[in-house]
Amino acid sequence: MRPEDEIRATVDRETRAWDTQDVELLLSVFHPDMVWVWPRTYTSIDPLDWVVKMGRFNAARWGSVYEDLFTRYELVHNRRSIAKIQVSAEGDGAMAVVDIDTLWRERATGDESNHWFGRTCKVYALVADGWKMTMHTGALRYE
Repeated sequence: MRPEDEIRATVDRETRAWDTQDVELLLSVFHPDMVWVWPRTYTSIDPLDWVVKMGRFNAARWGSVYEDLFTRYELVHNRRSIAKIQVSAEGDGAMAVVDIDTLWRERATGDESNHWFGRTCKVYALVADGWKMTMHTGALRYE
């Protein structure tokens, strides 16, 4: 399989994890050195306005966060479209630009304000067991 196809498959695996609320599948996408950063708002293009949401990947800690999300929220829709995939000349690094529209409904209240909408950039490294996400920009809306 070409590296671009492997990246597409990795993005699709992550999407499937969100769609099925499968914590183990979701965790399988992350590199052990990943740190999760997120912009404060969807228009926070400047990284000075970003925050660290979760420190270095820890399967138990991150899994607990996602279990809580899936317990508290019902997925209304999860629309994702890959806009670009680029693999490094060395073939061991890649990025996928993915447009997302993911809407969650809080089970207790019906509130639908937890809406992830915008363009993301997912960065991957090729390791012994395949492509793993090392970094991800939060959803941004570019004008």
